[in-house]
Amino acid sequence: MRRFAASFALGVVVLQMQPDLPGAEGALGVVLGVVLALALVLAQGPAAAAMLLSLGSRGTGTRTAGRSWSFGQRCVVLACAAVLGFSWAAVRADWRLADALRSDLEGRDVMVAGRVSALPQLLDEGVRFHFELASPPEGVPRHLLLSWYRPRDRMAALPVVRAGEAWRFSVRLKRPHGQANSGGFDYEAWLLEQGVRATGHVRGSAERLAAEPGSAMQWIHRLRGDIRERFIVALGDRPYSGMLIALAIGEQRGIPPAQWEVFRRTGIAHLVAISGLHITLVATVAGAVAGWVWRRRTALVLRWPVRKAQAIAALGAAAAYGLLAGLGIPVQRALIMLAVVVAALLSDRRAAPSRVLAVALLCVLIADPWACLSAGFWLSFGAVGVILLLITGRPARESQWRAALRIQMGISVALLPLLVLMFNAFPVLSPLANALAIPVVSFVVTPLVLVAAVLPFEFPLHLAHAVTAVTMRWVEWLSGLDMALWRQPSPPLWLALAAVVGMMILLLPRGTPGRLAAAVLVAALVAWQGARPEEGAFRVTVLDVGQGLAVHVQTARHDLLFDAGPPYGTSADAGDRVVLPYLAAAGVSRLNAVVLSHGDKDHVGGAESVARGIAVERWLMGGAFPDAPHRAGLDSVRVTPCLAGAGWSWDGVGFEFLHPTPPMQHRASTEDNDGSCVLRVSNAAGRLLIMGDVGAAAERDIVEREHGGGGELAAEVVVSGHHGSRSSSSDALVVATLPEAVIHSAGHRNPFGHPHPEVWARWAQAGARNWRTDSQGAVHALFPPGEGDGVELSAQRQVEPRYWHGR
Repeated sequence: MRRFAASFALGVVVLQMQPDLPGAEGALGVVLGVVLALALVLAQGPAAAAMLLSLGSRGTGTRTAGRSWSFGQRCVVLACAAVLGFSWAAVRADWRLADALRSDLEGRDVMVAGRVSALPQLLDEGVRFHFELASPPEGVPRHLLLSWYRPRDRMAALPVVRAGEAWRFSVRLKRPHGQANSGGFDYEAWLLEQGVRATGHVRGSAERLAAEPGSAMQWIHRLRGDIRERFIVALGDRPYSGMLIALAIGEQRGIPPAQWEVFRRTGIAHLVAISGLHITLVATVAGAVAGWVWRRRTALVLRWPVRKAQAIAALGAAAAYGLLAGLGIPVQRALIMLAVVVAALLSDRRAAPSRVLAVALLCVLIADPWACLSAGFWLSFGAVGVILLLITGRPARESQWRAALRIQMGISVALLPLLVLMFNAFPVLSPLANALAIPVVSFVVTPLVLVAAVLPFEFPLHLAHAVTAVTMRWVEWLSGLDMALWRQPSPPLWLALAAVVGMMILLLPRGTPGRLAAAVLVAALVAWQGARPEEGAFRVTVLDVGQGLAVHVQTARHDLLFDAGPPYGTSADAGDRVVLPYLAAAGVSRLNAVVLSHGDKDHVGGAESVARGIAVERWLMGGAFPDAPHRAGLDSVRVTPCLAGAGWSWDGVGFEFLHPTPPMQHRASTEDNDGSCVLRVSNAAGRLLIMGDVGAAAERDIVEREHGGGGELAAEVVVSGHHGSRSSSSDALVVATLPEAVIHSAGHRNPFGHPHPEVWARWAQAGARNWRTDSQGAVHALFPPGEGDGVELSAQRQVEPRYWHGR
């Protein structure tokens, strides 16, 4: 069963890495896999069937059947399992993608009617909610994710919707789309797993059709909303109210970004994400209480064994808590694992823990083939696997507290390869933070929060907040230490997998052969550094930040960031969501310079997050001084102006500002596009021009200053001005530069129509290949060190294509 489950999981993972679905062949693969597996099992007789399906029975017949299988037969069964997993995931994906928004309905107002199917999320200027359509119009998917914002009149009330309400809306929809960057979050994959096949926002007409929920789950979501409101009223603006709400109902929106950063640096984020730990805690307490009651009733003991009663009570309590938490995907995964354990116990089988874990893995992937795309899936199964390795073959005389400490330390260290692979970082002080946080949150804060959720008393809630505040002092102090977080470039997959194997060997008892080699594998992962350009070469990445700009330029030993992207509402921005994760994946721990072209929010919206998240040696900025730094949130940072003619050299690569000139620099205007910095980066292989937001007038000035465009402004790659706006990329600039490629940084379906079709055609007619971040993701350009070597360009969606992109 263990090998069968692992092979099935391998097939599912391989499918999720495909650029295209196999289509009808997927269903055929399912049939062939099932037929081959059944034929092989039947050929071996009943004992072999028991061998294949057993959860770990130790019967003699099973062992004999297992020994009678040849190596070839085992390989066939495992191959069938892999084909079965691949085909099952393909069929599920094909079913889900078939419920798509028709392309001609994108960007058009559509009238839809349905119910709010989950707990709405509160936004700063509105509300976001899942909307299930009763009778979808033709071409409209059944499950939508909608946002409803406050009208432009700031005095207007925020929209209010409650779970289970029926509404009729006029909405504007679009297909699922997310930004594509190295090290970034795949929003499209997340929407696919959630079953969301279109997103959009409410426009104009909105009519409530019914106030009462229409299903049991919608009533539960209504209850969750009531608990959230009660907690908000009781706690007010207390700093850790978001944590307590998350522990009660799984709603994490109220946790501020600064606290998430503390959790990340100390490795305690799992404590506020309701999943395996919380489900296990509730199940354990419920089982203990049920056992205490059961043992004191002779009739009950004679009627049914205590352990089985405890198992049923544990599963029931865990399911109730899971419902209160919204039955999200991590909760579903934990409940499936617990249900498998309970089923094994109720079936009177002596189930080996590893086989129970294998069955749980199989059940999770059958229910949700996209689970393997989330970090929580690998970390939860990895943590359970580590526990099994640590408790197997250990002496029973070890005290409980020493065993618990060893297991906690083992989990913290053993998950290092997975954390480095998925997050490009490892919280070094996680054992110290978790040593206090886990028992306090698990055995004090969470029970108090649940009591406050069930009973109409505020005292337990205030006590829980007080205990949380004291605990967080220790955690925040640890987070503030420089050594709290080990940052690591994104390693190649083969090295991470080798380190996982090495870590598993190191967890085995002393005397296990190969431990030295295993230690070398883990050390190789920790010591690995990403490849940087050669001396004299440079690499450029125009990040996919939406309607904004952020460009990373890297030489052999230096890194520059040109602009930091736009804000995403009032609580998030491109600096935190895109730039910093990308730099972490690239192994950049310090920026030698950050250039902010001017003060527009779509260029400096992420600057404050960048300043908080990474060391920066030098800040330069264009636009109207002294107002521009304030608009970027850099009042406490020394910012110097970028001026035409200023330049420097790094590692054989030249950097030079072509704009603005001093008179333009001190122009007092809030519309300072023409005061934007323009940067040229050059080496023996060619030149790169980053035009910022300058318009046609500034472009003419640049062309005239560069000797009338007589070849001095020629460039191999141009990052177009103002995102490809019609007001930029003038004929004069196009003729003067004549690049091989032009890159437009623009948002998906942005309201400005960037890049403009006329601009696109103008560059194309000049012989340049147009690239755009909204449809191709981040665009990379490598300028090699040698003269005459061609510039290599690629896009993220080409480098790592997935079948759900654009679907």
